Amino acid sequence: MDAKLLALMALLTVATHTPTSKAKPISLVERCWCRSTLNTVPQRSIKELKFLHTPNCPFQVIAKLKNNREVCINPATKWLQQYLKNAINKVKKSKRRNGQNM
Repeated sequence: MDAKLLALMALLTVATHTPTSKAKPISLVERCWCRSTLNTVPQRSIKELKFLHTPNCPFQVIAKLKNNREVCINPATKWLQQYLKNAINKVKKSKRRNGQNM
């Protein structure tokens, strides 16, 4: 009987002194930031764009507006597609120029 009590006390001591993890549960980590998207956001009201690509979520575009509100924009929006195409072309041109100067 004393051995069982001693084992129980040891188990309780270990369980109460185990450090807790600060990591988020998997269910929270794998959630997509954008659950719904907007198709119409005036470009002039956008202060900043963020692009998120996470393993279990589709490509996400988050716009921070001038009033500091954040909204998700549909990545298929026509003006956003053009914006991304222009940005990619600009990066390609920059790389070509830097490669020729070496």
